[in-house]
Amino acid sequence: MDNRISFKVSGRYALFTDPVSRVGGEKCSYHLPTYEAIKGVVKSIYWKPTLVWIVDRVRVMKPLRTQTKGTKPIKFQSSGNDLAIYTFLRDVEYQVEAHFEWNPYRPELKADRNPRKHLAIAQRMVERGGRQDVFLGSRDCQGYVESCEFGAGEGAYDGIEELGFGLMFHGFDYPDETGEEALGSRFWHATLRHGLIDFPRPEACTIRRHIRPMRAKRFELNASQLPVTHEESRL
Repeated sequence: MDNRISFKVSGRYALFTDPVSRVGGEKCSYHLPTYEAIKGVVKSIYWKPTLVWIVDRVRVMKPLRTQTKGTKPIKFQSSGNDLAIYTFLRDVEYQVEAHFEWNPYRPELKADRNPRKHLAIAQRMVERGGRQDVFLGSRDCQGYVESCEFGAGEGAYDGIEELGFGLMFHGFDYPDETGEEALGSRFWHATLRHGLIDFPRPEACTIRRHIRPMRAKRFELNASQLPVTHEESRL
């Protein structure tokens, strides 16, 4: 059975932060969205620990534009706010294609592996704009989700054969998706071909870094701890 969804996400601003620019507090966005940021959008639409979302492709629909703004981030080591300059992407729109797979590291939730149920809920949540608030890389950047047919319409870079963006952050390796008691990060060499970003699967990324030890949260599939949601009860 098909387990794939497609949608459009847009917003006035986006901030897909380059880790290099985080050290001094002056954040600067990548020109392309990261795999982790788009996966976060998909999880805001619909997520359960039973499944893992895999982002397949992203299509850049609008030209890449940046805008620099002064912000007042919170000081973490003292009270009050600080002054910083953030470089955002402005007026962004992407088409996204993703699919879900069962999480092999959640055997306790095997009874919840019903593809028809999860796909129906995910498609309905796309139509409603998501279950949770959608953000494009940062809570400062609200995103809006709509249903769409992937590949429909004209994109800003359809006619450009290839654009390289160098080494980029891909995503985090969480213990509940790797089976290892550690948090890690991974990177890849990003390329935009005819307006499309074909993300490699997480396990295909060869550039990785260990961050710190971490344990996965455990879940139990029973009536008291994992109740059936309103959407599920309709199926």
